[in-house]
Amino acid sequence: MAQYQPQGFSLLPAAVKHLLIINAICYAAYRLLLMQHILDLNYLLGLWHPATGGFRPWQPLTYMFMHANVSHLFFNMFALWMFGNTMENLWGTKRFLIYYLACGLGAGLLSLCIPGATLTVGASGAVYGLLLAFGMTFPNEYIYLYFLMPIKAKWFVIGYAAIELIQGVFYSYDGVAHFAHLGGMLVGLLLILWWRRRPFLKI
Repeated sequence: MAQYQPQGFSLLPAAVKHLLIINAICYAAYRLLLMQHILDLNYLLGLWHPATGGFRPWQPLTYMFMHANVSHLFFNMFALWMFGNTMENLWGTKRFLIYYLACGLGAGLLSLCIPGATLTVGASGAVYGLLLAFGMTFPNEYIYLYFLMPIKAKWFVIGYAAIELIQGVFYSYDGVAHFAHLGGMLVGLLLILWWRRRPFLKI
């Protein structure tokens, strides 16, 4: 397994920086247009389940740049920075972006298969993919739960996946896309395993 060595790592590599900016701009535009009663960008760019009649072809991509509120945006962007800066420094910008977008697309497509789903917004599926990537790459590095409790990354990932599965099965109507989160992790797992089988693949 790789050993995390932060010396020389950029704290804000290019892709992470631009993703943070794009997400912030999208949220600001959403709030501004909504307050002016001009347009609901989440309605247009969020991912609607086909059964609602609101689905559009661009939504599996655009939904991951939209957020419901400030706390939703903040926690997703904090996690994007926390895990994304390490993975982009390790992989490079191109591979990182392919992985991030693939996890987000996979999460969105899985949410389309969930009965009863309506509107999905947020970068959580892609972020959960990054969490999985960090846990698989640096399984014995410590993550501080609530900034206080140290827990190894591999157990952190397994625990979060288990929680999402349980909540998805038993609390499927709580307004959180639990299976979309799992979809992001599943796509991330498959992509990492595929890359590991082709170590000389150039991306």
